[in-house]
Amino acid sequence: MNTAPYLNATLPVPERVADLLGRMTLAEKVGQMLQLDARNGVEDLIDDYLVGSILHASPENLVLAAKLAAESRLGIPLIVGEDCIHGHSFFYGATIFPTQLGMAASWDPQLVEHVARITAVEVSTTGIHWTFSPVLCIARDLRWGRVDETFGEDPHLIGELASAMVRGYQGSGLDDPTAILATAKHFAGYSETQGGRDATEADISRRKMTSWYLPPFERVAREGVGTFMLGYQSTDGVPITINSWLLTDTLREEWDYHGMLVTDWDNVGNLVREQRLFPNYAQAAAAAVKAGNDLIMTTPAFFQGAQDAVAQGLLDEALIDQAVSRILTVKFRLGLFENPRIADPERQALVVGSPEHTAVNLEVARRSLVLLNNDGTLPLLDSPARDASGRAAAAPPRRIAVIGPNADDPETTLGDWAGNSGQMAWMTGHPRAMTHTVLDGLRALVPEGWEVTYARGADILTLQDDPEGQVFADGQPRPAVVVPCAPNPTLIAEAVEHARAADHVVVVVGDRIELVGEGRSTATLDLLGGQIALLDALAETGTPMTVVLLASKPLVLPPSAHAASSLIWAANPGMQGGVALAEILLGLVEPAGRLPISFARHVGQQPTFYNQIEGQHGTRYADLTQSPAWAFGEGLSYTTVEYANLTVERQDLGMADAVRGTVRVTNTGARPCLETVQVYIRDRYTSATWADRELKSHVQVWLEPGESRLVDVEVPVSACSMVNAAGQRVVEPGEFHLLVGPSSRKDHLLEAHFTVA
Repeated sequence: MNTAPYLNATLPVPERVADLLGRMTLAEKVGQMLQLDARNGVEDLIDDYLVGSILHASPENLVLAAKLAAESRLGIPLIVGEDCIHGHSFFYGATIFPTQLGMAASWDPQLVEHVARITAVEVSTTGIHWTFSPVLCIARDLRWGRVDETFGEDPHLIGELASAMVRGYQGSGLDDPTAILATAKHFAGYSETQGGRDATEADISRRKMTSWYLPPFERVAREGVGTFMLGYQSTDGVPITINSWLLTDTLREEWDYHGMLVTDWDNVGNLVREQRLFPNYAQAAAAAVKAGNDLIMTTPAFFQGAQDAVAQGLLDEALIDQAVSRILTVKFRLGLFENPRIADPERQALVVGSPEHTAVNLEVARRSLVLLNNDGTLPLLDSPARDASGRAAAAPPRRIAVIGPNADDPETTLGDWAGNSGQMAWMTGHPRAMTHTVLDGLRALVPEGWEVTYARGADILTLQDDPEGQVFADGQPRPAVVVPCAPNPTLIAEAVEHARAADHVVVVVGDRIELVGEGRSTATLDLLGGQIALLDALAETGTPMTVVLLASKPLVLPPSAHAASSLIWAANPGMQGGVALAEILLGLVEPAGRLPISFARHVGQQPTFYNQIEGQHGTRYADLTQSPAWAFGEGLSYTTVEYANLTVERQDLGMADAVRGTVRVTNTGARPCLETVQVYIRDRYTSATWADRELKSHVQVWLEPGESRLVDVEVPVSACSMVNAAGQRVVEPGEFHLLVGPSSRKDHLLEAHFTVA
């Protein structure tokens, strides 16, 4: 019986780590620093590379990998990671929620925390210990392919929601068997790439990084997120992988972060290939370890390169010991030596895709939907009553024409990182019966006697092979090239016939999974294929039309969509998305989503985020306004709400105080609503250029028809900060404005003044 101290669960973790580290060879230490792709099997990863971690493993390979690790010389368990981004993306039958951008439209940290808790409970039954989520990138260029993975454009809202998600994943502590390790990614500035192209150079000054991109990461670092993942890109000429200012000066020293760092996919290989900083893997491995990286994702050559670096005197083995100590600490904290947390089919049967989780998913889907336009046509019913079966209660017969390429598309309803989105060849999707499209939802919920017809109306795209080859230099497959489909007169004619025979048209347009994700940034934001021609033709029929934009991110819409009777944005609303959309359309629930990101009128407006630093020559182009089509924070209800009488409790404040105010919010319509009261701060004069206003808080209040409430708002003076020319975040004394209203638009905000001494 092995009685080595590292196997004694009663000893403190540092003692166990030190004992195990002292027993390891250099090769075993370097192997612990490797996380390799398990899609093609696991035997060689464990036998030849002595890996400490794997990702993208099928359920069968997870079982084998755990067995092989247990049989290794020291029996060090694997830590298994996966992209469980909005649910357990690659487990058949798991609950798939709206994408992170969809969740952000709820503006509800408690709801997002609940999503992450459910995800952790499901993931923890499957042999996965670690999710590469949440994403804390700021989405400012809508061309970027990974906008759907973000919480939108605002650093404060990102910090609120990301912190909630971390709490949900990690639960009461990593020793909780339902906890999984969270990851803050992609550190840092990954989304600020040139032309919106994924993983290219992000030219960000240190002041800009400190001002906008670092605050959400600092928040989750101080709240105990288990790991950080480093972006692919370089900034100021230095790849994030070896950026000592970010990894050492900021993360380790200023923020006192002691967690584990993992590179993104083959970052160390990028140092040799695309970024061309080092001629060989020994030098690249030495630089990566010196910079503070712990786990090296999918760079097999690191295994020999790091050992060569030690042998050549390029790398002190003590630095490898530091990295391995952090990895082992995580494994001991997770309790993997006592319980390797392999798949548990009995628990899976109880919790994966359970009715309780489905009910929460439906609520998240409802809250993810944003009503952008409405001329009063919606809701389609006057009453939210339902019959015993759950359908809308009886109403005079109507015919609803459901039209569009995304009206009955389950994959677009789910979005990226979800079963059939292309990352896992061994998984071909989730059970079709679990995913409800718009067509499914309306057929299930319209009153008895109503007729729902369907026509596709248009195709969006076809694919062709990338002429540059099938794989990138790092071995990842190149996405196929999108070729937009031409408008199809036959499909359009069929759709028009359905529209003319209907009382109301619901047309569902947007993007597709082939236009979303890593390596899939888009040069245009227009609706592709025959969709614009379809919208134009349907508008000509004169039948009242609701446009549902079922799309991973804000797109540029044609005049026929803007002129429609109503418009709803659904950011890949997940398995219950079609049910939630039907409920909103019929009026069975109230729309409550608010935009976490602005909509452009034209791709040439990029970027369109609300808190830009204003210029001297106006706010427009010669040929187009810079005003967004819809701004951050906007969203309608089926009622009207008025704001009045904003006051502050005290106008003269000190640095340790908080600005406290009240505002009267009144539901002036005939239906209830959940109103998101948004609180912004303007620093009237600053020592360096700064944004006109920044979100600092928000409050959600339920208002019955005619109800008026005084809503309390509060912002710590310490949050009224800016970054000065020296790169220091400070609160500068002087005059400030408290701005409160229903969106970020200036003319939507009431204003009160206060000063900081």
